[in-house]
Amino acid sequence: MEKIKEVYDFLEKAGTFYLATTEGDQPRVRPYGAMLFFEGRIYIMAFGKTNATRQIAENPKAEICAFKGQTLRIECTLVEDNRTEVGKALVDKMPVLKPALGENGENGVMYYLKDATATFYKMMEPVETINF
Repeated sequence: MEKIKEVYDFLEKAGTFYLATTEGDQPRVRPYGAMLFFEGRIYIMAFGKTNATRQIAENPKAEICAFKGQTLRIECTLVEDNRTEVGKALVDKMPVLKPALGENGENGVMYYLKDATATFYKMMEPVETINF
C-alpha cells in the first residue's frame, strides 16, 4: 500500500495528469486533475456522459502520464465505481467541484486504477516500476 500511495502522492504534486483513451483506432488524450486515494486505491473522476466515459466503457485500458521533475507513466485498466461514499469523498476533498458534481459526486463517474504498472522516469531512463 505504501508504494501505491507513492504513485498517488506524485500525481497530487503534479496537479495535472493526462489520460489517454482510445476511440476506435484513434488515441485521445486530455488533461485531468480530480483524483482521490480511497480504500487503498487511486481513483480518477470524469464528468458523466462525455466522450471519455464512452471511450472507457468501450475499452477500459488507459494510460496516465504526469510530470513534476520526473515523468510518471501508468498503464492500467479503469474500473467504474460509483458508490456514493466514493463520490462524496472526492467532493469533500475538492469542494470546488461540488456545484458541477453534486452533493455526493452523482454527476461524475469515478474510476479506480486496476492491474496498473506505474513507471517513474528520469531523463528518459526508468528508475522505478510499481505494480498494483
